[in-house]
Amino acid sequence: MKTIVLKFGGTSVGSIQRIKEVSKIIKSYSKKYNVIVLSSAMSGTTNKLINMSQEISKKFPDQEYDTLVSAGEQISCSLLAGQLSSEGIKSRSWMAWQIPILTEGKHKYSRIKYINKTKILKFLKSGGVPIIAGFQGVDKNLNITTIGRGGSDSSAIMFAKFFKAYRCVIYTDVEGVYTTDPNKLLSAKKIKNISYEEMLEMASMGSKVMQPDSIQDARLNRINIEVKSSFVNKPGTLITKRKNIINNKIITGISTTDNDAKVSLLGVKDKPGIAASIFKPLSQNSINVDMVVQNISANGKETDLTFTIKSYDLNKTKKIINKNKNIIFKKMVFDKNVSKVSIIGVGMITTPGVTFRMFQALARKNINIQVISTSEIKISVLIKRTNVTKAIKCLHREFKLDI
Repeated sequence: MKTIVLKFGGTSVGSIQRIKEVSKIIKSYSKKYNVIVLSSAMSGTTNKLINMSQEISKKFPDQEYDTLVSAGEQISCSLLAGQLSSEGIKSRSWMAWQIPILTEGKHKYSRIKYINKTKILKFLKSGGVPIIAGFQGVDKNLNITTIGRGGSDSSAIMFAKFFKAYRCVIYTDVEGVYTTDPNKLLSAKKIKNISYEEMLEMASMGSKVMQPDSIQDARLNRINIEVKSSFVNKPGTLITKRKNIINNKIITGISTTDNDAKVSLLGVKDKPGIAASIFKPLSQNSINVDMVVQNISANGKETDLTFTIKSYDLNKTKKIINKNKNIIFKKMVFDKNVSKVSIIGVGMITTPGVTFRMFQALARKNINIQVISTSEIKISVLIKRTNVTKAIKCLHREFKLDI
């Protein structure tokens, strides 16, 4: 019998009634497959636990943080296993240390290295449905670790890898992956199939269906992921390798961000290594720099350097730059009222004129482009935040995603 991994997000197990509904979904799969279930904490639980830690101390120890926030999954897993047991399905909950799920790396940001299959395989062979806590593991000293927000997705994908699962199904509160955020554009369409590469770009550019790390894990291990809703019984979106997809559209989707800030250093004295001296201390302080544009002056002695960061890092960025004695500049200006709009699709690799069409569509709506960045399957532009909805509409129409 094939094995399938099911992962349920926080909203899917957010109440006792939701847990009862989820148990019906699990039962339907158990008739055809060996089922391994990964569960998130009930919606809101993890945030509540984090808030508690911050009330104790702004410097709450990372090891204790992991112990605390991992408790949420223990609750949801126990309730779900209890519900299945009450319906005559052999089931029990499993915490990471009981399996064990071994991780490496720092507390709060660990990665799963190895999953001991022995106990779970024995339980599956006995007809059981294991309900496993996502988001958590243990280190070599058996300390509890967590693998970052959204980590239950990564847990599910790694279980699919180690148990050679037929498929990994991510159940959430949306019906799948859409051409753009349906909350911003009502005409957004659900995507039937999307490649790992496209989904990775959409996730990193603002799509909130899955975390980028999870998509990368699936891509590296060639795990097919189906994203679907636990609230309605409808087909979802399959995330898979490119050669499995037949798609006649150039662009697959449009992503936007709403928490960017633009920083410009004007009149920077140009010399070798200046960019490195600016960005190194930002990196050391875990500030992610995204789009970068540099303009050299006519005399070649000065440059204007513009880059984007997350808006919540702006104050820290300003302090770091002002304290940096390795750079000389005339003025620093910043803008928090910007957003990034990206078009994504493997079709642009072999299709000329995509950049022109994007820029022309935006120009027709009098939308000014401030910064541009590109990759093989993505074009991103920075625009005024007030123009985002207008930009999504015109690009969605330009690349026929409404159809």
